[in-house]
Amino acid sequence: MPPAPTGRNRRLNTVLAAWSCIALGSGVFLTSGESPFALAVAAPLAIAGIALLIAGLGMAGEENVDPEEVAAWEPEAGKMPDAGRVMYRVDTTLESPVRTSILCGRCGGVDWVDGPKPKSHSCSECETLLWESEEE
Repeated sequence: MPPAPTGRNRRLNTVLAAWSCIALGSGVFLTSGESPFALAVAAPLAIAGIALLIAGLGMAGEENVDPEEVAAWEPEAGKMPDAGRVMYRVDTTLESPVRTSILCGRCGGVDWVDGPKPKSHSCSECETLLWESEEE
């Protein structure tokens, strides 16, 4: 017997397996006509799929996230490939406090700005203008 899934996606794996069983059971029944053998194979498979679906949807989600760990997240600093112009990466938090991290692709430096993405930004380490948007 294979070991039970121990990864973080146990709920998702169970729901996907359930839908697979339901689809296979329905497919066997619909494509084989109404033969007794097709019914003997398809019915237990579909019923097992329904049971798995109920069990999977009833599982607790992966809500064990530490808010302090999320707030302390920082993008991995590193240079980005040259694409004919300066590359950058912008990440903004969705929940309060709203903060934006800006990774400069030229030097790999990370700047933090309170609030959403600013209209323009220059890297604080290499002083390269990353973007500038005009007012409309």
